[in-house]
Amino acid sequence: MPAAAAERVSLDLTHVVYDASSHTSCVLALLTLSPILLMPAYAALAVQTRELTIINMWAGQFFSEGLNIVLKRAFREERPPDSKLHLNGYGFPSSHSQYMGYFGAFLTCHLYFRHRFASTGNVLLDRSFRLLLYAVITSWVALVAYSRLSLLYHTPRQVAWGLTIGALLGTVHYIVTELLPYRRPHSVFSRVRTAVLRHPLMQWAQVRDGWAIWPDGGREIEWKHWKEMYEQHQTSFHQKRTN
Repeated sequence: MPAAAAERVSLDLTHVVYDASSHTSCVLALLTLSPILLMPAYAALAVQTRELTIINMWAGQFFSEGLNIVLKRAFREERPPDSKLHLNGYGFPSSHSQYMGYFGAFLTCHLYFRHRFASTGNVLLDRSFRLLLYAVITSWVALVAYSRLSLLYHTPRQVAWGLTIGALLGTVHYIVTELLPYRRPHSVFSRVRTAVLRHPLMQWAQVRDGWAIWPDGGREIEWKHWKEMYEQHQTSFHQKRTN
């Protein structure tokens, strides 16, 4: 069959249809693409930090995507009949909503249970900063979910179930693979995590578990080490210039 006569379809992964007369619709169209942009962010953080928690979160995100595909093929529920978008694939549950539900739940659990930021010296300011982070994450998740409704890609039921499944999966995955190994160091969960860290492949890749040692994952001590080395370098540089 000639190439010109072959059937052509849209790549729904990045193709977004919105109301050109509405600035709000345009913003929602950009927001609805944010789950796709998170994947390269996961990859960059995993390669740069070699943190087991980040790699674990990323792996869970892939599992969530695979589960979504299975559920869609199992239920075979169509997208909104009045959307007129002629999209490929089924609509239940919403993959974007499930993606963000998982992302928001896992990240919020980690910030609440494990991660500690450097203190400003003011308890009220520290708590306000954490509350602001929770609000930003929740708003981001909610806006992406709303964009799927506003852009007519899913029904309210499909979005609600996507969020619920993603949030439950993110919470359970975090508790089983991150929180229980930390809270119960002699449990099977902790032994599995230790075995993963001590695996030769993980040793070769220099994967680490920073939050097992430092409450901020090692961010502060790394910065202090950099500052010390930087000051030594600057001192050495100025001494060479004056000699």
